[in-house]
Amino acid sequence: MNLHLTIGPLVSLVAGILILAVPRLLNYIVAVYLIIIGLLGLFGTGGTHFG
Repeated sequence: MNLHLTIGPLVSLVAGILILAVPRLLNYIVAVYLIIIGLLGLFGTGGTHFG
């Protein structure tokens, strides 16, 4: 049995739990996500695929 765990769904799960626990974190989580996706889009990921 192979288990392939990618970073996207794992980050989404953790972010969702944090937002449910502390709704005030939503702004920060969205901002960090957008910054990371923007940086990955600009500079590339070197062979890894996120999102």
